Amino acid sequence: MREANSQAESWPKVVLTGAQMLFVAFGALVLVPLLTGLDPSVALFTAGAGTLIFHAVTKQSVPVFLASSFAFIAPIQGSVASFGVPATMGGLMASGLVYVAISQAVRLKGTAWLHRLLPAVVVGPVIMVIGLALAPVAVSMATGETSDNIGYGPAIFLSMTSLLVTLLLAVFGRGLLRLVPIMGGIVTGYCLALLMGLVDFTPVHEAAWLSVPSFTAPSFHWAAILFMIPVAIAPAVEHIGDMVAIGSVTRKNYLEKPGLHRTLLGDGLATSVAALLGGPPNTTYSEVTGAVTLTRAFNPKYMIVAAIFAIVLAFVSKLGALLQTIPGPVMGGIMTLLFGSIAVVGMNTLVRAGQSLTAPRNLVVVSLILVFGIGGMQFGGGQFTLQGVSLAALVGIALNWLLPKAQEGE
Repeated sequence: MREANSQAESWPKVVLTGAQMLFVAFGALVLVPLLTGLDPSVALFTAGAGTLIFHAVTKQSVPVFLASSFAFIAPIQGSVASFGVPATMGGLMASGLVYVAISQAVRLKGTAWLHRLLPAVVVGPVIMVIGLALAPVAVSMATGETSDNIGYGPAIFLSMTSLLVTLLLAVFGRGLLRLVPIMGGIVTGYCLALLMGLVDFTPVHEAAWLSVPSFTAPSFHWAAILFMIPVAIAPAVEHIGDMVAIGSVTRKNYLEKPGLHRTLLGDGLATSVAALLGGPPNTTYSEVTGAVTLTRAFNPKYMIVAAIFAIVLAFVSKLGALLQTIPGPVMGGIMTLLFGSIAVVGMNTLVRAGQSLTAPRNLVVVSLILVFGIGGMQFGGGQFTLQGVSLAALVGIALNWLLPKAQEGE
């Protein structure tokens, strides 16, 4: 009956609902490029293109929208600082191919091997490292250290006000407001910055109304690829949870139809194509899943319409220029929450597993992942330096493989 109703839906309803889905995703979608120094217009284009690719691979069967992945914020910032944007895109493209490889392994072997290779005792602390490794960057932005024209006092006022509004909307918001706490915090901070005269509109005046986004071609360097590939582990595992979550809303088992191998393949191809054009990696958006839950909009066509809107908006260059006028402290305040929330997701992964973290084996694995990842440990040099998330993930996988399994009751 639902299928028949979806076919009978009027196009005005489909278009308006699709536009709403993009609005729900918009704040987080453009936040990632703004925090990492990438082009928001390119991110809009690659989110739209990635969503269309995903729906082509999964045959329009899953109502999800793909856009900029938060898990990659800190790694992209670190990689851009060390290797530059083109090499970072090469690393991200390789990460997308890791998804593709995992999807084919799942198609052939099922998912049991994935859970053995990446149990919660490895995935949890790796996710925590992703959130906490560059936490000082958020604090630097929030305190105005990265802004030339904003002092400590105004910066703290802007960042903490933006953070407070985001917290209030996330905790106390109702309906659609609860789905857009990040956008609410940014808009509030931006309005305050306008009143304080801290917004420079020069980029907006200089930008044309319509132009082609500033696509960036990738270049390939071993160091950047080795740095980025392990980061794909956490989002790939998280992808399974996303599919279960949207399936629980629509009461369908997407792990069976279209199959986890197809959804992973769609996600991986979307990420690789995004990197090929200079955009951030794509992932399925929980914000949009929340909107689907609230509105009962289960028709995948809504997401295709949202994707088309995103691609069209990417060519409105004044929009991209306007987004880049958001002051650093406003974004810094939001980042303090985002990076912390990523770490909490990792902590929750450990808690849900129900294993004793003081058991010697688990203690060793978790401790070394955290200290190596957050403390700045590195192995090698030059083009083959391993550090940060990549080192932490590889150390965790190796220890989990080499150390004997804990005995019952340990």
